[in-house]
Amino acid sequence: MQQRRSPLDGSALNDSASGDAEEDAQGALPNWYVIQCKGGESFRAAEHLTNQGYEVFHPVLDVKRRRQGKPVMVTEPLFPYYLFIRLDQIVSNWRPIRSTRGVLRLLTFGNTPIAVPSALVEALRAQPHRQEGIHTYFSAGEKVTITGGPFKDLEAIFQRCKGEERAIVLLNVLQRPQHLNMPLDQLRKGDA
Repeated sequence: MQQRRSPLDGSALNDSASGDAEEDAQGALPNWYVIQCKGGESFRAAEHLTNQGYEVFHPVLDVKRRRQGKPVMVTEPLFPYYLFIRLDQIVSNWRPIRSTRGVLRLLTFGNTPIAVPSALVEALRAQPHRQEGIHTYFSAGEKVTITGGPFKDLEAIFQRCKGEERAIVLLNVLQRPQHLNMPLDQLRKGDA
């Protein structure tokens, strides 16, 4: 009977005595696995793995962030430091993965790579992660400072976004709270 070896480094795997053909057939079916990337290099790792011919899924979302005082949309990984790769244990060449730029390691349990259920990856692929305006720079209840208009330099409480470019804030005017509708680019995080 032939001993099974890890696709990662070729070391022997501990199998039960029943090494039947069903297990070998399952190893030939492609599964999704998780790759841990080096800090801030998941986009690089995804690009290099794709260039090597691997099927990679790198879920991202568009997030509104402040850059040089202005709100901008940036693309960020849904799971920082992680991406998914589809491989099979028999046909796929696993060795180049370890030396790919941006890749830290393949997640394993011992020497055995951890397969992710395909249903989970397919559910993630079906989600509209790239919709703009889902995630904003401000949170409800957060103190903000108004940077323009007649209320410049006054503090308010961020309530919610109204569309992609406007916000509702709560401002104390004449000892009464007032809801104001104003542009997002006229707000910055309040001083702590």
